[in-house]
Parts: sequence; C-alpha cells; structure tokens
Amino acid sequence: MIRLRFSVAILLASLAMVCCQPQQQQTSDCDKELDLSPEKLDYLGITNKDYLSAASKRALAWPDDLTNEWFGTFQVYDLKGDLAYEEGVVRRDPSAVIKVDGLYYVWYTKSTGKTQGFEGDIENEKVFPWDRCDIWYATSEDGWTWKEEGVAVARGEKGAYDDRSVFTTEIMVHEGTYYLCYQTVKSPYIKRVKNQVGLAWSDSPNGPWTKSEEPILSPADNGEWGNDDPNDRFSVKKKGDFDSHKVHDPCIIPFKGKFYLYYKGEQMGEGFTFGGRQIRHGVAIADNPKGPYVKSKYNPISNSGHEICVWPQDGGIMSLITTDGPEKNTIQWSPDGVNFEIKSVIPGAPHAIGLNRTLDTSEPFAIFDWGLTHQYKNYNWQYIRRFKGTQKTSHTANSDAKAKGGK
Repeated sequence: MIRLRFSVAILLASLAMVCCQPQQQQTSDCDKELDLSPEKLDYLGITNKDYLSAASKRALAWPDDLTNEWFGTFQVYDLKGDLAYEEGVVRRDPSAVIKVDGLYYVWYTKSTGKTQGFEGDIENEKVFPWDRCDIWYATSEDGWTWKEEGVAVARGEKGAYDDRSVFTTEIMVHEGTYYLCYQTVKSPYIKRVKNQVGLAWSDSPNGPWTKSEEPILSPADNGEWGNDDPNDRFSVKKKGDFDSHKVHDPCIIPFKGKFYLYYKGEQMGEGFTFGGRQIRHGVAIADNPKGPYVKSKYNPISNSGHEICVWPQDGGIMSLITTDGPEKNTIQWSPDGVNFEIKSVIPGAPHAIGLNRTLDTSEPFAIFDWGLTHQYKNYNWQYIRRFKGTQKTSHTANSDAKAKGGK
C-alpha cells in the first residue's frame, strides 16, 4: 500500500513560510532557510537542489511530521421522525449535538414558504431560505429518529436588531448554563444589510431562553459604499476590514480560561479568490460567556472557509475549512486559537456540519464519527441529515479498497 502522504501535499499555508519569488539564480537567501538534507530531498524527489521551482521550495518548507491522520471520507444519510425531509419547510444549519439526561439535542434554523429573492416585495416576502426564520430544537434517543420540540429563540419585536430573522445557531454549555449564539438580521432585508450576532442563555436545554438586548458582535464600520443604491453590494470606495459587511456562523468555544467566538466575515465589495468567494474567519475573545467580545488584532485568522466548524483538540483548536478560498477543503490546527496550520486536505466534507460534541476526540478524526449536516433538495427547501466520517490512512489500486473505506 502507498501511504497517503499526498493528503497534506497541498499545504498552501507554507506559502507564508517561503519568502522568495521564483528567481533564475541558482540559490537565494531564502533557500538557506530550507531543509536541503539528502533525506528530505530524496523523499520529495528533488535531485538537483540548485534548481528549485516555487513548488519545490514550498515542499521543502513543509513541517517534518507530515501525516494523514486527518484525511477521510464522508457518507450522508436521511433522518427519521420530525427531521425527515418535509416539502414546504426549511430546516438547515444544525448546531452541534449535545446529550442531556439521555437525550441528544440539536438546534437549527427553521422557516416555511418559498424564496422570492430581492426582486419581490422585500417587506413581506422571503429573500433567502434563511430569511424570516426562528431557531427551533429537536431531541432524539438514538441520533436517528428526532422529535421536534418547538421554538427555542424567536425573532424580536419590530424595530429590534433581530426582528427579521434569527438563524445559524451554535450551542455551548458552560458551568450548567446553555448558550446559543446565532446570526441576526434587522428589517428591511436589503443586499447591504449588515448581519450581526446575538446570544441567548438558559438553565435548561428546553428553555426558556433570555436574549441579549444588543448584539454581541457586529461588522467592522470602516468600509465605504461607492454609491447610494442599497442593493448594490459590490460598489465600494473602501472595502474596510474582512468583516466590514457581515459577521456570520458564530461559534463560542471555552479555551484557556476565556471564551473564543469564531465567526465568518464578509467584506463590503466582496471579491473572488482562487475560484471562490472572498471569505475569511475571525475570532473575538471575552472573559465572560456573555461578553463583551473583543475582536483579535490578528484577524482575519484564515484566508479561506465558509461555515464555522471548530473544536478543542490536542490542547489547541481545530478548524474545518470548506467551500471558499485558496485553502478550502482543509483541516487546520492552532495551538493558541489564532494561528492555524494545515493538517490535511479533506475532500467532500458535508455542508454546515453540526459536530457531535459527545464524542471522545482523543484520536484524530474521531470527531467526525457522526454528526448532522444540511442538504439542499432545491433552493426553496433544505433539510437536516446525518453524516458519518471514516478515516482513511492508505489506499490501493483496486476497487475493493474503496468498498472497505480504503483503510
């Protein structure tokens, strides 16, 4: 069998480690920092160290402990009960799964009705599937058959910062209190609307939930639109910070005595990079679960990604980076919760993963044993499904290995 060393062979993070651009001279100051040992050169198939391409320089800058412990594949399955597909209903963006008194719990975005987009009656119609949503929750004894329990967090009253929609929630449990962080939108839902992050807490997973009176996180206020058209989100005079337009997909992790709020940032005048949207992640840190949260000076902490999927691992924080940017489809790890390095590529990861936080994560890839995700039936209707991840550490050249998971 051939070891899957290639699973981390696209460590694009090493771009930052190699300071030189391709040059015609045989050596450069940057080359002196690279490991040019005979063993390293032989492993990488480099036979002439005097002529190094940019790709070879990046490879020589990779860490020595390349493994494929975080490489794997995924399968997705239908759920039973109330979370099975239902025509006319949107259920999406499941939170992490937790277990309380023998029951699994999950929170998610729910709405009804078709999506009309921005061309209709914005005040009364639905511009996105996640528009006009509330946060619901469901319970299960086995993680397969789910019972929908009702609304956990509803939209606010007219004029409130969350009066249009509350959605894309995540759960955190700390010292007997349950916390839900989530995205919020205030009406009218125009293309330039600036999403924020809200918080609710309860002494029970069944509520009642107390909502924060104000957002706990807002977009940066240092961009400048290029005209007065409220539905032109691409025309800018100044783009501002990576999160100058929206803060999305929040997730709070207790870490090193503080609370790390990870989130997705969208920039005013958003562009495209490496074939994907210009999406990056940030973190805001607080001493108390309820805040105040202060954005890290090192933001953005990723140059790629989409939905936030983070978890504690090996004394640091792991992050699954998907969908957008030059480092999409990778798993990254940070010892300090801010500075991340690629550990593996991860093709085909499900969308909007809700991790199962009841799992023992001492082993690599164990966090993906099973969890929840969402899937589009079409643009109007989405539903929640269950995924299973299988670690893959080697491969053979026949089809039998694929059937066995390739292990």
